[in-house]
Amino acid sequence: MIPPEPPQQPLQSPPPAPPNHVVTTIENLPVEGSGGGSLSASSRASVRQRIRKVLNREMLISVALGQVLSLLICGIGLTSKYLSEDFHANTPVFQSFLNYILLFLVYTTTLAVRQGEENLLAILRRRWWKYMILGLIDLEANYLVVKAYQYTTLTSIQLLDCFVIPVVILLSWFFLLIRYKAVHFIGIVVCILGMGCMAGADVLVGRHQGAGENKLVGDLLVLGGATLYGISNVWEEYIIRTLSRVEFLGMIGLFGAFFSGIQLAIMEHKELLKVPWDWQIGLLYVGFSACMFGLYSFMPVVIKKTSATSVNLSLLTADLYSLFCGLFLFHYKFSGLYLLSFFTILIGLVLYSSTSTYIAQDPRVYKQFRNPSGPVVDLTTTAQVEPSVTYTSLGQETEEEPHVRVA
Repeated sequence: MIPPEPPQQPLQSPPPAPPNHVVTTIENLPVEGSGGGSLSASSRASVRQRIRKVLNREMLISVALGQVLSLLICGIGLTSKYLSEDFHANTPVFQSFLNYILLFLVYTTTLAVRQGEENLLAILRRRWWKYMILGLIDLEANYLVVKAYQYTTLTSIQLLDCFVIPVVILLSWFFLLIRYKAVHFIGIVVCILGMGCMAGADVLVGRHQGAGENKLVGDLLVLGGATLYGISNVWEEYIIRTLSRVEFLGMIGLFGAFFSGIQLAIMEHKELLKVPWDWQIGLLYVGFSACMFGLYSFMPVVIKKTSATSVNLSLLTADLYSLFCGLFLFHYKFSGLYLLSFFTILIGLVLYSSTSTYIAQDPRVYKQFRNPSGPVVDLTTTAQVEPSVTYTSLGQETEEEPHVRVA
């Protein structure tokens, strides 16, 4: 005789949330005598200690991954500087075009040979117009910031480019429902203070400040580019969490190559003809394309393990890496404020990464689960109920074996 199934218990858990990012507090674990398990207080303390070690290790990995992205941006900046100043090759659209072509050859062709719903044609039928808009946003974000160097100062660009951080925070709050804690905002403020310290050091040592021909136009271009960067980063985070990294990069490669090719033919074809082609220039273009391709390919991996906000905070150190390289390559003047700025930004990153963010629950689902007079919810046909969600987990979490964490 098959024993009858136990009656369903009343739902007391918070509303459903996306899977694979479970966070459970130690205090909610069952203890001996509670009827729900046999985990003693000493066992809970041991688990808590192990969890803290894991979190510390993941925090350091998170910061290190962001610095890899900063080093790639440093390589992009150095090759661009050599091209523009030593060889007078001012071709930002052409440089972006090379990157999009590489993305197209690697990731778009990968989508083309797939079968089923992940095939390129199937994706285009469902979401072509969304990726078209995203491709335009990504292209123009790069173009506006590079163009701003012709009008405003380097210090203004460094400071105003930080505008991408509040843009990402606001968009993540409203569209991704990410919620932050006080320590996150403290870390963000510390990072921005580090950038201000670096800008002050530039003024003190008289570092080259840029043309500054029409500062207002240049500042507006930087703000526009930072806004577009923020939109692109948040959209990227949504796609790689709900769809796939390869789909995002394949669609960016497709539409980015298409629109940058058009923009190149209209705006930059004369500049391209003026380039004094030789093996050195070719090598610089290859180096730039390799760094840019690595940045685009690796950034979705880091965003998925951390978040778009964390990545943009990590990228604040890219200018400092470029500066440290410039001390040897371009004989920049050194100031102790640069080191202070670097360590200030790192401290802000550690503060931000020390605590997990979480996802706000959907108010409609919340009402459905909390309304006593509402219908009984069948968990076999709805999402798995989970206490909370974090975007800063670096582990491979599964529904069968969720990671236990200290809130």
